[in-house]
Formats: sequence, structure tokens, C-alpha cells
Amino acid sequence: MITVYFDGLCYPKNPGGVAAYGYLVSRGGEIVHKGFGAVGEGRGMTNNVAEYEALMAAATWLIDEGIDEKILFKGDSELVIKQMNGQYKVSSATSKKYVPEIKKLLDGRDVSFSWVPREENEEADRLSRMGYEGHMRRKKRERDSI
Repeated sequence: MITVYFDGLCYPKNPGGVAAYGYLVSRGGEIVHKGFGAVGEGRGMTNNVAEYEALMAAATWLIDEGIDEKILFKGDSELVIKQMNGQYKVSSATSKKYVPEIKKLLDGRDVSFSWVPREENEEADRLSRMGYEGHMRRKKRERDSI
């Protein structure tokens, strides 16, 4: 079985900061892949956008790698987990964009979603901060090159 931990952040303000994400993929307790990145900055960026982008990036990686095993996604966003499980209504523009897109991406696969406390999601949180820091370094390089 594959287990994916994912997390997102929007910093230094939510909404409107830098939305960044991180995820890690493990098989039998052994990490097989880590990923992180930044979604964007400013208008439209929220922690929920970052959480969904983390989930989408992880799902895309699994599909690109041809992994077709049972997959358990674990995240500390109650909203994202419960929307993906169909327990919460999908009503915001963000959810209406991401939930169907992710479900379509994972269609036909044996997937489940489970909420975990923040303390059990520390590595994905660390990776999301790496996504944020990488974005800030790129911005600094761009400013310095002008």
C-alpha cells in the first residue's frame, strides 16, 4: 500500500500570501518520493488552494510513475479530507475547482483519505515550508538581477 502525507500553507498572510505545498510518498513505511513547490502569490492564494495543490501534485506523481496500488492520502486539513470523502459539501470556488479535478485524476483507483493531527504531518509541513522558501529565493534572485 502507498501512503501519501500532504500539506499546504499560505504565508505570511492567508489569504493573499504565498501558497506552497509539500507531500511525501511511502510504501511499507519507506519513503519513495518527496515533492514540494509554490502555487503562487497574492490574490486568490489561500491555505486551501495550497492543500489541494499538494494533493493534486502527489496524485499526478503517482499516476506519472504508473503506481496502481491501494493509496491512502493523509492530511491535516479537515476541510480537504472531508470534502474528498464526500462528508462536507463542495461549495466554495476553490473546492468546486479542485475536488472534481482530483477525483477525475484518481478515478478507477483504490484510494482513501484520512485526517491526521498536525503532529503526524510534520514532514509534509516541512516540505511545504521548503516550497515557500524556494519561491522566496527565486523572487530574490529575480529582484537582484534587475
